[in-house]
Amino acid sequence: MGSEPDPRFSMANERTALAWVRTGLALVAGGVALTSLAQLAGFGPLLDVVAAVSCLLGAVVAVGALRGWRATERAMRTGEVIPPPHLLPVLVGAVVLLAAVLGGFALGQLW
Repeated sequence: MGSEPDPRFSMANERTALAWVRTGLALVAGGVALTSLAQLAGFGPLLDVVAAVSCLLGAVVAVGALRGWRATERAMRTGEVIPPPHLLPVLVGAVVLLAAVLGGFALGQLW
């Protein structure tokens, strides 16, 4: 639809989407690593819950990357305003929450 945008802009949009997918993959990998650590060290179910949330957040980020790529590509082709990354506040909030929970867990293990 619309006219073909400058290829540099399309490629930049694709690189941005791939960076979001890479972030989602890192969250999934972190969740898998956390589950493995919890099983090996015999930690409680809290780490399993955090790992599951991390994996689910990774999936949400990957889906959001695809949706953001499509919306930006459509906007470039039709001359509309490029939409802001709606997923960014969710990702930042979730990472802060995960860090707080894991930090609290680590401090609890020290005492």
